[in-house]
Amino acid sequence: MGGERCAVDSPRVRPGAGILTMRARWIIVLALTLWLAALGRDRFDAWIDATVLPPLALEMSVEVLDRDGDLLRAYTVADGRWRLALPVDRVDPLYLRMLLAYEDKRFYRHAGVDPKSVIRAAVQALRNGRVVSGGSTLTMQVARLLEEGTTGEVGGKLRQMRVALALERRLSKDQILQLYLSLAPFGGNLEGVRAASISYFGKEPKRLTPAEAALLVAIPQAPESRRPDRAADRAEAARNRVLARAVKEGVIDAEEAEAALREAVPGIRKPFPALAPHLADRARAEEPQLGSHHLTIDGELQKKLEALALEAVEGKGEQLQVAILVADHASGEILASVGSAGYQADLRQGFVDMTEALRSPGSTLKPLVYALAFDEGLGHPETMIDDRPMSFGTYAPQNFDKLYMGTIRMREALQLSRNIPVVALTDALGPAKLMAAMQKAGMTPVFPGDQPGLAIALGGVGVTLSDMVQLYAAIARGGVVRPLSYRLDAEVPEGQRVVSEVAAWEVGDILAGLAPPPGAPSNRLAYKTGTSYGHRDAWAIGFDGKHVIGVWMGRADGTPVPGAFGADVAAPVLFQAFNRLKGKLDPQPPAPASTLLVANSELPQPLQRFRSRSAVFEAEADAPAVAFPPDGAEVELLASGLKVKVAGGTAPFTWLADGVPVVVASDAREAMLAMPGAGFVTLSVIDAEGRSDRVQVQVR
Repeated sequence: MGGERCAVDSPRVRPGAGILTMRARWIIVLALTLWLAALGRDRFDAWIDATVLPPLALEMSVEVLDRDGDLLRAYTVADGRWRLALPVDRVDPLYLRMLLAYEDKRFYRHAGVDPKSVIRAAVQALRNGRVVSGGSTLTMQVARLLEEGTTGEVGGKLRQMRVALALERRLSKDQILQLYLSLAPFGGNLEGVRAASISYFGKEPKRLTPAEAALLVAIPQAPESRRPDRAADRAEAARNRVLARAVKEGVIDAEEAEAALREAVPGIRKPFPALAPHLADRARAEEPQLGSHHLTIDGELQKKLEALALEAVEGKGEQLQVAILVADHASGEILASVGSAGYQADLRQGFVDMTEALRSPGSTLKPLVYALAFDEGLGHPETMIDDRPMSFGTYAPQNFDKLYMGTIRMREALQLSRNIPVVALTDALGPAKLMAAMQKAGMTPVFPGDQPGLAIALGGVGVTLSDMVQLYAAIARGGVVRPLSYRLDAEVPEGQRVVSEVAAWEVGDILAGLAPPPGAPSNRLAYKTGTSYGHRDAWAIGFDGKHVIGVWMGRADGTPVPGAFGADVAAPVLFQAFNRLKGKLDPQPPAPASTLLVANSELPQPLQRFRSRSAVFEAEADAPAVAFPPDGAEVELLASGLKVKVAGGTAPFTWLADGVPVVVASDAREAMLAMPGAGFVTLSVIDAEGRSDRVQVQVR
């Protein structure tokens, strides 16, 4: 045993044990890596979610749109920039395809940052020693535009990435694209594709040529150095590069690109639409909280009538001004509103909206007086009325030509705009009744003094063109007013009845019989002209079966325009306005069934001749007089009736009791009147000449 050693066994290693240990280590490492990745992802997500985003509610230009949704006028935002809203579905799809092909092909696939683009940009920068392409996605560009940040600084780029990732989590792709369409810079104070399209091309971006679309893609990359109005060569070169890329990416074909390359780049900026500026200002002032105002205005008609307004004052003095208002009298919708010829603050004071300025209406109120008189039974279009010198207390009006026509029909008196007859009718009606009718028509008349006088019939009251158009619209639609409105889809209630349907039609028929001004087409336009005292205001207002148009001409400061008459200066503009509105007038409605369409000789005796109140004070030797019973007497009612006698006058005689004819066309000077019973009664007698007398008695 001495030399013998005891052997000790080494630990036995099982086959594959080393491999298992290695695997365990790798599993642990993998698990740890995944855990760290998950932790990093969670923290990264939390970091992105914690991103404080800039305000996403942009201040946009206030827009005023016409009845078809087309832009009438826009206003800059507070800092003077044009920034117009543009939904994605209102821009030409060709532009969007070009934009994505050139700026961000994987826009709809990445999460805000495109790794491929970033890596490509980094490699290009290393190779060239300078930044060749930025690698920015559209979302990153939106992030920069929202924060008005820089593009070249590393810190700025990282911030853009973070904001872009956050934007993608909170907004849809279309919402992000819409932000780009609204914020992309196009040089100067132009922001957004819509503002650029209107300014450079004079149109909305709904339909663009390939050349136009490419230019709008190119400019935002360097907006100041590529402005076509200042650097047309650089703008064209950039546009052509976009076109080349569009061909490469299959957006357009080579033939389309060739045609686009031949298209000139616009060298100037076009003005933004500024139609109906006064009405637009009013709409904005009335509801300043709205970003968009939809008006009843017909944009094309508005453009035509603004041009007509400039033509109307051209060569007629530096201060002459004009206003035109067009409405659909059935709906009350204003289709065109021209507040002045030119909006600028020049010698014409174009900034003043003359559709809302208080002016004297001259003779344009006369149709209302006649309509009221017809309703009151004071006359009929065929009633004879005196046009001769008359005094109404201390008021002694004159005709504008200082001439008198004697006895004429009321139809002629209105058509020839005689002053004496209408004052006589106003005297019979009472000025307060005329004022009440104007207020029923929705007008806001302003008159001097405490109470209206007879001069109101000749224009002694302040009204607006809007007031007068609304009044004529009421006459045109059968005597019922419908307030004028300029907001589309506004609920406008039916107004009051101002005059009867018959009286409204009779006045319209009289006005339709007026001869048109020289050179105007002969038609059945019902219209009336007016000239205020001192030639300060010239008017022409007319209507057909569908529309009413009012024209005012004068000086905004109210100074006289020597020799200016409504018939000479305003009426031709009225007829031209109707010609630009439509090629053919809509016919006037037929007479209501109850209309009395007869000659003077066939009228009831009281309607054959009108006598003013002042006539009772005029000595007339053979005028009729009630001989019995005397005024104020108490008389006994006999079984056969009430006995009456007339002295003077010319037979036949008509007797009335409280305005109701009792005996008609009697040649006898004595009559027995059938009376309903006892009480106070007013007895009137009218002779063949229309002269009358009356007494009030008490019947027992």
